[in-house]
Amino acid sequence: MNEFAQKVLAWFDVNGRHDLPWQQDITPYRVWLSEIMLQQTQVTTVVPYFTRFVASFPDVAALADADADDVLHHWSGLGYYARARNLHKAAAIVRDEYDGNFPIEFDDVLALPGIGRSTAGAILAISSNQRHAILDGNVKRVLARYHAVEGWPGSTAVAAELWQHAEAHTPAERVAAYTQAMMDLGATVCTPSRPLCGACPLESGCAAHAAGEESAYPGKRVKKKIPRRKTTMVLMQCEDAVYLERRPAAGIWGGLWSFPELASAGDVRAWCETTFNVAPDGVETWDSIQHTFTHFHLEIEPIAVRLATRSRTVAESPDGVWYELNEPQKIGVAAPVSGLLQKLKEQNRHVTNR
Repeated sequence: MNEFAQKVLAWFDVNGRHDLPWQQDITPYRVWLSEIMLQQTQVTTVVPYFTRFVASFPDVAALADADADDVLHHWSGLGYYARARNLHKAAAIVRDEYDGNFPIEFDDVLALPGIGRSTAGAILAISSNQRHAILDGNVKRVLARYHAVEGWPGSTAVAAELWQHAEAHTPAERVAAYTQAMMDLGATVCTPSRPLCGACPLESGCAAHAAGEESAYPGKRVKKKIPRRKTTMVLMQCEDAVYLERRPAAGIWGGLWSFPELASAGDVRAWCETTFNVAPDGVETWDSIQHTFTHFHLEIEPIAVRLATRSRTVAESPDGVWYELNEPQKIGVAAPVSGLLQKLKEQNRHVTNR
């Protein structure tokens, strides 16, 4: 075993995380689920989602057979919803093409929707102790600093160099522990800012530390100004139900349920009459809320609208549903939509108690 791996493993045995829920009753399915959830999401956020998810979908077959809305409901608030849609698609493939047994060949795992090279390697290394290198965000940072690899890791050339280092350091023994150790080291010691170099097992050989330039690695991507977009959401309420529409599968919040969107607040009354064949009883503009995506900021202007009667035609549409505030259906909604629904519910409760 190489010296790098020996140091990392010795540190992990004493200081690593060993009690995370996906580290118990290890199966390829549980590891796969955790790896997907942990993409761009912190461990503390993932833990309760993982626990609820496996309670409802304990194996691949249960996930594959589940309704897509139920899967997205369990994912609501976790963000990057393409991950949930790809999980559902991949589970169906495993059920139909692998008799419900998660594949153990690297190429087969890599071919599943939503799984890249590093994720495939992590799944097989942790669940089956197969020797595969990984290169997630934490590992990129550790290796970039240790070897003083210049440049942004997202570029092809820099990524290729980091992959070479990852392959060279990955041992043939204790691969599962080493894989978890590298992720833990990056998450808890070799952090993006203020790394705890004194607690790092690789301190003596780290090129960035020797030069006193830890903050220079990994290289940053050239920042571009994030554009701002605006939208008007119509919070259409009738009695204790709110009208929601399913968003297209592609694009932001794909497949989730959301409020209808208009270009401007001035279109609300005309839209109500056209869509519901009835004029609204009341229209109220709420304070705007902000939501940030990876590539843009979204400013949402909520317009609360009350109807006296429902439109049966719209209610029966496959892409439109009356969402019961007091007995909500299990459907997927994005975090801003969930917050607005909660505000509507609290407002109704206040009116009722007056």
